[in-house]
Amino acid sequence: MTNHEMLRVAMRQSAEDIGCRWDDFLKDEQVLVPFRMGAKARRYLREPITCNLVSYGNNVVTAAAEAAADTVAAYIARYPFYHCFETPNMHWLNERLAERGHKVCFMAEYYLPDTERIPDLSCPYETRVLTQPDFAGLYLPEWSNALCRERSQLDVLGVGAYDGEKLVGLAGCSADCDDMWQIGVDVLPEYRRRGIASALTSRLAKEILLRDKVPFYCSAWSNIRSVRNAVKSGFIPAWVEMTAKPSGITDEMNLTDEERERRNEQRA
Repeated sequence: MTNHEMLRVAMRQSAEDIGCRWDDFLKDEQVLVPFRMGAKARRYLREPITCNLVSYGNNVVTAAAEAAADTVAAYIARYPFYHCFETPNMHWLNERLAERGHKVCFMAEYYLPDTERIPDLSCPYETRVLTQPDFAGLYLPEWSNALCRERSQLDVLGVGAYDGEKLVGLAGCSADCDDMWQIGVDVLPEYRRRGIASALTSRLAKEILLRDKVPFYCSAWSNIRSVRNAVKSGFIPAWVEMTAKPSGITDEMNLTDEERERRNEQRA
């Protein structure tokens, strides 16, 4: 699969996620459509979604619920597309959404592999390809980026690093879409900075491609360690997203465990 083909698969998936046409991402002008999550949207996406702004580097394609459409239309008309995902401009959007009971909730950068530069990276430990049956006893906090207990049926493939019989690093992928599998990776703290994460990530990317699926990787732009791993493993930035949700959902996510427990006690 070529880089061009993988990018087209990703654009078609993004179009399914928000309800636009895939070639909207290639236009020079901003695009606004009603938000409509397709039947084959990424399986971890959850409504309600107030709006979702997506850019593959040409423009910003925005899908918005009716309650926020006019605000979002004014926002993407006001700023160049590449400024729509950064401060101070996003405060303009957030303040106006907040007046209607919504807030910016998620921002993320997504990566696709460059097939011409996925490296064969050495690892100081034995690596093994793992499949779904191998994950049964691995739904533990230390592997929470590589595997997800709540969506365990989607965890389909992994590569583990072993010090003897001890698992010290794990890259896993989730079948979040029909044609795209998302990679996450964890390494035990005492084994970090030894090249394990990048060796596992690049190996898993190749294993995914061998199965005719597109590997993708997501990171917050500020998670430098994760971004470095993506780049070292042969991934390059492909698209960015910013999502707004009702304020109650965002506020709930901002609670500490102690605040959440106290609030639940008050409700009881």
